[in-house]
Amino acid sequence: MSTLRRAVIVVVDSCGVGAAPDAADYGDEGTDTVGHTALAVGGLHLPNFEAFGLGNLHGAIEGVPAAAAPTMAYGKLQESSAGKDSTTGHWEIAGVKTTEPHATFPDGFPANLVDRLEAETGHRFLGNYSASGTVIIDDLGGRHAETGHPILYTSADSVLQIAAHKEVVPLEELYRICAVARDVADDYHIGRIIARPFEGEPGSYHRTYERHDYAMPPPGATLLDHAKEAGLEVVGVGKIEDLFAGRGLTRAIHTEGDLDGMKATRRAIGEVERGIVMTNLVDLDMRYGHRENPEGYAEGLKLIDEHLPHLVDVLGPDDMMIITADHGTDPTDGDTNHSREFVPLLVHAAGAAGVDLGVRQQYCDVAATVAEGFGLDADFPGTSFWSDVT
Repeated sequence: MSTLRRAVIVVVDSCGVGAAPDAADYGDEGTDTVGHTALAVGGLHLPNFEAFGLGNLHGAIEGVPAAAAPTMAYGKLQESSAGKDSTTGHWEIAGVKTTEPHATFPDGFPANLVDRLEAETGHRFLGNYSASGTVIIDDLGGRHAETGHPILYTSADSVLQIAAHKEVVPLEELYRICAVARDVADDYHIGRIIARPFEGEPGSYHRTYERHDYAMPPPGATLLDHAKEAGLEVVGVGKIEDLFAGRGLTRAIHTEGDLDGMKATRRAIGEVERGIVMTNLVDLDMRYGHRENPEGYAEGLKLIDEHLPHLVDVLGPDDMMIITADHGTDPTDGDTNHSREFVPLLVHAAGAAGVDLGVRQQYCDVAATVAEGFGLDADFPGTSFWSDVT
């Protein structure tokens, strides 16, 4: 294979495979999202991930041993950017490093930010502290319904999140509020604004898939930008459009959960003549990792495992698929936030089967590889593994 026809990049959100060397700097020493999930549930059953080489790159996943003859190339990626959030991880996969971490607010947002946000949106806000999104809507949902005030909160990551019940604040109004908040947050170097709609009754509130992320634009040209400029099709599936602030895409497909994301990815592969399909599968992070639910995490991995062969089946000899992640979110570590971990690197290509790609020092290797495969005029900081898998 000398020239790529299609590159498929599947980002399994939060699927970390062990603490990175600098994990202690982030308070994440000893984390291992997949390994600890396996231990917590008495072993995972992931026959396709096992065949691909997941056990080969990790080596200690209960129920997922190393394959004697992996069907994909395998390795691990270490993040070189500052931070451990989804935006930073996706940008680095696409070739752009973040050298200064986005701002975080463990004690809540400063008064001058909140005052400006209230003045420019026309709303008062409840909350303004760091919390789990599911916990804070349970805690403040009743007051929110009584007052009509949206719920403002953050986490250990660089996010400003605004939650509102759909019957209290209409969805379009919540989106408007968050778009205004994006403009305000730029002055505070906040990575993402997240609209968090929810519904239900007190005691049984649940967040919906109508979440919308408003990210800062990448600080430089990404793989997606270069591909689009070169005339390639670039399709973003899931929250890719949100994480890249809409840049570099010829088409965006928003999804409702990982099953929908897998099906949308398969359709997109069939519809793209030449170009890139980049997918974010968010459920492991959003539904299970942040909620400290290893049983749910295991079930989410099983669902993805069952549907990965459907993607492989539609790939041709001039196609490449890369399965990776953006960070960890260990559901057993007593912390609902992201974790600084290695992420998997599994590669399907013409000559990839059984190739040990080792430990790569930056996520940018993905962008460098895809750029070389397409012959793009892009100078990414990563080291391409194109010749290793073709």
